[in-house]
Amino acid sequence: MLIEFNHLYGSMTADGDCRLEHAGRVRHRAMARSELAAVGDWVAVRRSPGARTGIIEAVLPRRSRFSRKVAGELTEEQVVAANLDVVFLVMGLDGDYNVRRLERYLLMAYESGATPVVLLSKADLSDDLHVRLAEVREVAPGCPFHAVSVIDGRGLAEVAAYLPAGKTGALLGSSGAGKSSIINALLGEARLRTAEVRESDSRGRHTTRHRQLIALPGHGLLIDTPGMRELQLWAVGDAAHDTFDDVAQLAQGCHFGDCRHRAEPRCAVVAAVVDGRLPAARLESFRALQEESQALDARRDDRAQIDERRRNRVQHKALKSFYKVRGR
Repeated sequence: MLIEFNHLYGSMTADGDCRLEHAGRVRHRAMARSELAAVGDWVAVRRSPGARTGIIEAVLPRRSRFSRKVAGELTEEQVVAANLDVVFLVMGLDGDYNVRRLERYLLMAYESGATPVVLLSKADLSDDLHVRLAEVREVAPGCPFHAVSVIDGRGLAEVAAYLPAGKTGALLGSSGAGKSSIINALLGEARLRTAEVRESDSRGRHTTRHRQLIALPGHGLLIDTPGMRELQLWAVGDAAHDTFDDVAQLAQGCHFGDCRHRAEPRCAVVAAVVDGRLPAARLESFRALQEESQALDARRDDRAQIDERRRNRVQHKALKSFYKVRGR
């Protein structure tokens, strides 16, 4: 399996660790960055006996992957981590706490194919923990969640239980959420760098600079990721029904099957907001993510047409070169 840094990779193999890079033909054939290796991938490697370097000849099929749209205007998928069994969504119980952001993380976690688990870190700092737990239960129905503290050890045993030998997990969350501190606590040593967060907004500096995979003694593997300031959707699919199960259940009572839960008559979802059965903020979040997903689908369609024209040009050029050689 891989760790990644600036297009170079470190691998964990039976013969020890080594540094890898893609074979030229692998990079050339990849139509998108997401087709190249990502942290957590299993790869086929060409490596001389005893060498500390090697070449990635192929990326093996993934059984799960957590993806986002790359930051900025470019419409492209970034695979944050692959082959995960569990995704830990870490949110600090300080200024980092934001249930709307948690909904976004949940949506992408369900789409990844891995099992999402919410970790409310820095539980020792919360004076209203029961309120926070109730809010998370409301926006993440059916999803397991735990209050965690590296100060008093609360919740750490529960986290480790998700990672028996042979399982892989990843910690995802914003900078300063406490991801590296949780890993250090599970390891029993301060192996990863940590830093204090700003008092004004509880945001931290990027102490984790690249995605890295850590073997937990007596357990499985855990991937630490840099904090993500920007988490744009990539693919949604049926994950919206898991993330917004309460909205989906109410929508079954709408008069129109394609109701958008806005100005349509006899909308059961809007009615639930009016009579207090569904928080208005919950519906607004659903609408916002729905609009973002639709806009992204349109941009992805445009990108697909561009990629198709690119493939046609490459094939045309290859055929032209082939017949030119044969003509000689």
